[in-house]
Amino acid sequence: MKLFPKIDMKEATRLTKLGKLEEALAVLTGKAPAHAEVDPDVIDMTPPLTASAAWTAAKPRPYRRGTGTDSLPDGARFETLTFANAAGSRDYKLYVPSTYAGTPVPLVVMLHGCTQSPDDFATGTGMNHLAEHHGFLVAYPTQPQSANANRCWNWFRPEDQARDRGEPSIIAGIVRKIMADYRVRPGEVFAAGLSAGGAEAAILAMTYPDLFAAIGVHSGVAAGAAHDMASAFTAMSQGGKSALKPSDRTVPTIVFHGDADHTVNRANGNQVIAQCHAQGPAGHSPTSALHEGVSAGGRTYTRTVTSDTHGRVLSEHWLIHGAGHAWAGGHSAGSYTDPKGPDASQEMLRFFFEAAGRPATP
Repeated sequence: MKLFPKIDMKEATRLTKLGKLEEALAVLTGKAPAHAEVDPDVIDMTPPLTASAAWTAAKPRPYRRGTGTDSLPDGARFETLTFANAAGSRDYKLYVPSTYAGTPVPLVVMLHGCTQSPDDFATGTGMNHLAEHHGFLVAYPTQPQSANANRCWNWFRPEDQARDRGEPSIIAGIVRKIMADYRVRPGEVFAAGLSAGGAEAAILAMTYPDLFAAIGVHSGVAAGAAHDMASAFTAMSQGGKSALKPSDRTVPTIVFHGDADHTVNRANGNQVIAQCHAQGPAGHSPTSALHEGVSAGGRTYTRTVTSDTHGRVLSEHWLIHGAGHAWAGGHSAGSYTDPKGPDASQEMLRFFFEAAGRPATP
């Protein structure tokens, strides 16, 4: 696992409330204050990478799980495409497995964290490898520096928290474009993300519950937990109360969060789960079951499974003991990964397929 410095979020929040944005960003990023003007829309949910680990330094190395562009199986494609609507445009990468033959398949949307790229995220999560094995499409929307200096999804801005507006509408548009170009199985579109990408996935569940059948939030924040820079710092450091109205449809949600995450407080995982349970019709009484386990890499975890009165699973909450701000079970060739597990990619896929009414094949 890559080690990240502990960030003093309380100090960053205090400085922000005093209007000292430059100093607050210096605390958040671990850098000395710069004299240049600070972009108030930069919220980096991850500490800065070292020069050797920065994804901009080199292309992610291909490895045995076959997620890198240089190690594509024969017949598979990993294409760069562009979508635009009234809210703006975004590039995205689309992985089409070699097994795709025009029959309906699921679609998984993967939302990278701050400073990451689609190639980096594909390498770290191994989702393309799973797509090749199970037969589904994977889309990786790209957040450019022109939208956020650190390539973070703007999860903390009200204009990016509503249906048919901002970044949610662009991501939904990408999904609909793929559904128009390929045969996607109805009711089997899913979204997952890390950090800022996890927060964005939570927003998609609130704004497009008719489009996404289930979501995965790794080390993220509940939708609407922040409305500006100061509240974003507060949410990251201690959790934030959402001002968004719950949707009328429950979107099953799986959460992974490390209890040693000093970038996004573990309380946020609880709040994402609570937001999931607040959706849908009123009057249901969910029940929860606790499971303790140990990953193959030695990580202990507590898994809480919550179901409705009909036995339908609403959520899974994986609290990983001793883990920091990193994708559980990811490959070290990608940034922000914890190879010790458990395997978040595999478990999310299992949860998605079960939410859609069919188990994943081994």
